[in-house]
Amino acid sequence: MEKGILLTGGGGFIGSHLAEGLLKKYPDERLIILDDLSTGKIENIPKSPNVNFIKGSITDRNLIEDIFRSFKITKVFHLAAVASVQKSVEEPEYTHKVNFDGTLYLLEESKKYNVDKFIFASSAAVYGDLEDLPKREDMPVKPLTPYAVDKYSSERYVLNYYHLYGLKTVALRFFNVFGERQDPSSPYSGVLSIFIDKIKRFQNGENTKIIIFGDGKQTRDFIYVKDVIKALILVSELEETNGEVYNLGLGKETSLLEILEILEEYVPELPPVEFAPARKGDIKHSRADISKIKSIGFEPDYSLEEGLKRLLRYEKVILKEKEKV
Repeated sequence: MEKGILLTGGGGFIGSHLAEGLLKKYPDERLIILDDLSTGKIENIPKSPNVNFIKGSITDRNLIEDIFRSFKITKVFHLAAVASVQKSVEEPEYTHKVNFDGTLYLLEESKKYNVDKFIFASSAAVYGDLEDLPKREDMPVKPLTPYAVDKYSSERYVLNYYHLYGLKTVALRFFNVFGERQDPSSPYSGVLSIFIDKIKRFQNGENTKIIIFGDGKQTRDFIYVKDVIKALILVSELEETNGEVYNLGLGKETSLLEILEILEEYVPELPPVEFAPARKGDIKHSRADISKIKSIGFEPDYSLEEGLKRLLRYEKVILKEKEKV
């Protein structure tokens, strides 16, 4: 039976970057990508003879069983999810089926077939609006939405499968990931991709503006997608990560106003900025304590500015003369 790595959500923003990273890291391994393309895109999936793409949902128990019967799965990278917090509020039952039940199906098959490692993409949303900063993995959590509750309960199941059954598992709590292929029209899109999309439209002559909800002083911990991929592969290879959860950010707070200042350094002119009332439930400040993941050898390769510059070039934004080199 052919060995393979299973990647769920491989057509999505982070998943497609992980697919590229896995193909590069493990050139002799088959990569099985499962995605229902509800938010992922077929064009995001790398074109490689080593890729088996399966269009389907993690909620399809029979399909999951069939994949594990057809391949000797060595690792599972579980990124598939309903990633929209708003959709989880509007459709909690559907979201739960995907974000929790789907995780459980994958864990059960991974246990049954003795998978070498199960890596789960959790979220900083589990911390909710608790004010203590920076966020440490041993702090209390306060998930405020169905999305956050499902991420936290999935995360606990993932870690408990190590402690109860010996399945080697690890979870990463993603903070604000940004980078190429993040869809600015998606309901869960990062603020950076929305800002850059507005700049592109403005440069193309559209009458558009950047809208900031609140005073713009709200902060986030932004991490470039290539560093996320580096961390995912790292934790998948180390025994010491078994049964552990790690924060994944840069460990720095940046306000939306500071983001605009950085963009002003690179772009000749920004669209007009309009302030709107703060959105209900928006968290004011967020910053990860990343000392735990650093203790196993992780160091981010990209600063926020370096990641932003790469993203601006990828999006073909017109830059100031001095930034064109």
